[in-house]
Amino acid sequence: MAAGGSAARVASVPHPTAGNAPILVELQSVAKTYVSRDGTEVDAVRPIRFDIGNGEFVAIVGPSGCGKSTLLHMIAGLTRPTAGQILLQGKPILGTRHDIGIVFQDPVLLPWRTVKENVLLPAAVRKSVLSSASARAAELIDLVGLSGFENKYPSELSGGMQQRVGIARALLLDPSLLLLDEPFGALDSMTREQMNVELLKIWSESRKTVVLITHDINEAVFLADRVLVMSARPGRIVNVHTITLPRPRTVSMIGSPEFGALSQAIRADLYAPRGDNS
Repeated sequence: MAAGGSAARVASVPHPTAGNAPILVELQSVAKTYVSRDGTEVDAVRPIRFDIGNGEFVAIVGPSGCGKSTLLHMIAGLTRPTAGQILLQGKPILGTRHDIGIVFQDPVLLPWRTVKENVLLPAAVRKSVLSSASARAAELIDLVGLSGFENKYPSELSGGMQQRVGIARALLLDPSLLLLDEPFGALDSMTREQMNVELLKIWSESRKTVVLITHDINEAVFLADRVLVMSARPGRIVNVHTITLPRPRTVSMIGSPEFGALSQAIRADLYAPRGDNS
């Protein structure tokens, strides 16, 4: 669907046929309902169907509390859907998996471990061969621009540098899917913009499939191949925007008329009245 298309009837979001990328992730009528303390059922996410192509960068935006993070946690295997299923490479996601990496807003680094030791943590937990993991960690530390900081501790790093460590750690076991839950939300605007540029460099070199949750419309447009817009809770996908900006992306594009039009179309979806949200 082109940007700015009808938002009211979007129930399924197929992967665009351009490029013929094979499908990596399938969400099949995935929904989540919670039960409150008084026994009341609360719909967090209404049935959602969409596919994500191998190597695609997808961003999901929506108002606070709409279920974006819940959706991401279901894809990560951290929580189970109430209905439907999620497939990764054709196999159901039934729990956490080493082929799914995730980065949260807080990088959750262990303060007593150095940069390299934090990056190596997944290998230590899984009791992987540390010699090969160490070589991989060194490659990733270089990839995220932290060469020379291998032996520094988290307290010696800026917020942006800490998130780079988190990204390197998430990539250590060579996951096929990288999930980012507001990874730069706590950073100031200038650092966030710089990290977006760095993230695109990392993505272009690693060619991982990425799903990003963000509140920042400009961030979504700058980074993604497609932007999925969710409604207020109970969350559902109300539109999908294909981002037609050429790659590689540059900061100068942010001021272009095309960038502005894409951002405005997404903003219009977010603020469109939806009645009872049915």
